[in-house]
Amino acid sequence: MAGTYILKPAINDYIIPLIGQKSPDFSSFKELLVKVLIIFACGVSASWANQRVMIFIGTRLLLNIREDLFYKLQKLPLRFYDSHTHGELMSRFTNDTDALREMMSHTVPQLLSSVISVTAVFVMMLVLSPLLTLVMIVTMVLMTLLAGWTGKKSAASFRKNQKAIGELNGFIEEMIEGQKVIKVFNYEDKAIERFEKLNEELCKAGTSANTFGGILGPLMNNLSHAQYAIVAVFAAFRVIAGHMDLGTVAAFLQYTRSFSQPVSMMSQQATSLLNALAGAERIFAIIDEEAEIDEGKISLVNAYDAKTSDGKLHLVQSFAKTGEWAWRNPADGSLTRLRGEVIFDHVTFGYKAEKTILHDLCIHAKPGHKIAFVGSTGSGKTTTINLLTRFYDIPQGQGRILLDGFPINQISKASLRQSFGMVQQNTHLFTGTIRENIRYGNLEASDLQVYEAARLSNADSFIRHLENGYDTVITGDGASLSQGQRQLLAIARAAVANPPVLILDEATSSIDTRTEALIEKGMDSLMKGRTTFVIAHRLSTVRNADEIIVLEQGKIIERGTHEELIAQKGRYHFLYSGNLMDE
Repeated sequence: MAGTYILKPAINDYIIPLIGQKSPDFSSFKELLVKVLIIFACGVSASWANQRVMIFIGTRLLLNIREDLFYKLQKLPLRFYDSHTHGELMSRFTNDTDALREMMSHTVPQLLSSVISVTAVFVMMLVLSPLLTLVMIVTMVLMTLLAGWTGKKSAASFRKNQKAIGELNGFIEEMIEGQKVIKVFNYEDKAIERFEKLNEELCKAGTSANTFGGILGPLMNNLSHAQYAIVAVFAAFRVIAGHMDLGTVAAFLQYTRSFSQPVSMMSQQATSLLNALAGAERIFAIIDEEAEIDEGKISLVNAYDAKTSDGKLHLVQSFAKTGEWAWRNPADGSLTRLRGEVIFDHVTFGYKAEKTILHDLCIHAKPGHKIAFVGSTGSGKTTTINLLTRFYDIPQGQGRILLDGFPINQISKASLRQSFGMVQQNTHLFTGTIRENIRYGNLEASDLQVYEAARLSNADSFIRHLENGYDTVITGDGASLSQGQRQLLAIARAAVANPPVLILDEATSSIDTRTEALIEKGMDSLMKGRTTFVIAHRLSTVRNADEIIVLEQGKIIERGTHEELIAQKGRYHFLYSGNLMDE
């Protein structure tokens, strides 16, 4: 601003007086030029410092946003993940965050600089000529109204564009993950057709967004030229009339250009800004999602029996691993030994209010007992486990689940899930060594405990035949391993956790009959003394259960031991007979 203002004294006090002189003295004018040089050198330094500061602020802000987003994803309930594709969620970390990065590293610094420049120029223009400033304001209001109308149209289009990107990414992720299924069922043409439709929608949304965004810059740029011409003509008449000097006009016109340039630049940055705001809306929509509610206060702690002065045993909390567990009630500090007694007390549940999955479910699993759930697909077996682990909560007034006498909603979710060891039907392995994947069940497990867990699940044999043994690196969710080997690693992961309660959700579904027989003894050792819940389609694995519960359409239609249910010749007998024929 100072450099531009010097135009006024330079013209009025130096250049005009020197016109017509045969031997003009430029010494004082040289001093003025040195001052201008110093001013612009300071401006360059300030611009460099501003860029460095904004880069630091922008990158740190994105760091915090990514951390907040990832932290929130860890706190969201499974219900959220059931309603969003993986690719759509990944798009929040990639496209939406990239849009924010572009805004923070380029758009915001330029906007801040432009706002400061416009404010400073406006003040200097008022100092030079309030009347010419009024002409500037009138023309600028017209430009702003036009830019505002275009910006609203552009913002809506950019929101559609970011949504379309998320949907397309979700579809691509699904298709890549399911390539085997696509090829087996010759689904390539349908996949291409669906992709082309989503891609076309993205193209339309992108075209609409960038059309309005592209119009805004040239529109504002041309209007700024028109504004400059109007001010120049008006100022010329003021000079001719003798109401204004030439130096003031020159400085004011330069300020006019300095005023219009930031405004035009801001309009040109609108595309990036609106795109980033659309991405920010999607990011903060997740950050603002309601986190998984955990009102439980009772915690799981290590414990041991200590002798009192009168020789009696008294349960005491231990801060070292003892193999014994107790529930600690913070209200009175009392300890209750973990026994693994589970009671489903008249539980009714549905994922949606209009559709009930479980109807008045009553189950009593005594400590150390093995409870098996059998039934056709969709009968409610997995839903029962989802409620026990509090992946979903039972609505108030529709029953309750008790663990060692405590309603599970009074137990903190972390402690509740720590008391369970779970082997799921769909095994998920993380990128890393086999040793690290097994240790995922207990991060403090020693190598010896890892090897013992692998032997217990019968995974040790195939692991040692791999090129690098336990240090073999798994990638792509264990794509280099067979489904059965992945399932064995999942069982080993549960074994190393040494949990008080076991949940086996189709734990042997991907293991052949021969391998199943080999690990049966190991599984029996793992289940010994632990309350175990087993979901199985292969009914030969549940014959030794203490109680077999037959579910159909969310209702218990039969219950008893294997022998009792076979004798009844009911639904279980029918399922078991068909199962044997399949095997």
